Amino acid sequence: MHANPNFEDEAIARAADLVRQADALIIAAGAGMGVDSGLPDFRGDTGLWQAYPALGRAGLAFRDIANAESFEDNPRLAWGFYGHRLQLYRQTQPHAGFAILQKWAQRCSAGAVIYTSNVDGQFQKAGFSEDALEEVHGSIHHLQCALRCTADIVTAQTLQPDIDEQHCQWRGALPRCPSCGAVMRPNILMFGDAHWVEDRSYEQELRLFARLRQWQEQGIKPLVIELGAGTALATVRHFSKSVCQRFAPVQTALLRINVRESAVTEPLDLGLAMGAAQALAAIDARLGG
Repeated sequence: MHANPNFEDEAIARAADLVRQADALIIAAGAGMGVDSGLPDFRGDTGLWQAYPALGRAGLAFRDIANAESFEDNPRLAWGFYGHRLQLYRQTQPHAGFAILQKWAQRCSAGAVIYTSNVDGQFQKAGFSEDALEEVHGSIHHLQCALRCTADIVTAQTLQPDIDEQHCQWRGALPRCPSCGAVMRPNILMFGDAHWVEDRSYEQELRLFARLRQWQEQGIKPLVIELGAGTALATVRHFSKSVCQRFAPVQTALLRINVRESAVTEPLDLGLAMGAAQALAAIDARLGG
């Protein structure tokens, strides 16, 4: 945000007005939403290697480990990485910004929907309804066959990771597909992924867009709140833009919260160069808590 504190106050006040005037919230969240909960940021290899030194020693970039082939070529390493993430996401508590969003959604006459590229399940843990959520890249809390012998998606609830963190290796028996015996993998869209079973995310997409169509028919005026979504992988940003265009007749605004990339181009839109938790708390305080 601008260095002028008056400018900052005006921006927060305007953001609060946008929230106050909304009939519904469309929450679009990228990786930056999880950073304030203490989750690692894999924007660059440095962040990955700090969290997983063994991958750094091996010179493996995020794309080298976050791909479907890794579960065939080196499943213990692949599960060392994803199993540790599964443990981490299970243990992590959503930051206070999630509760603020839920409070705002309850004040809106039409509630909220969530579109996220995050696979961590933090929105569900924070109490948001599964029916209101689209996880466009899937979820680490669900499993599928690495070879996609079937389109079955099962819960990872009973999976108990045992990880050698020093070497980023899965210890013990690997999870196996009950149909063909191949290694199971998280139901997450990975790089160059020909085997991802998209059925669960597609069903979520159908539900979300049915809700959006209903809002359009009812003349609902939503506010799009985009949190921590960058331009490197612009899936969430494309969604935000498309939704604003969809609701153009009721002049839907975009509130973009992003530490590094907060610029907006439309006159109705507002960008805040802040972290998600900080910005949401400041806006909530302006709304009166």
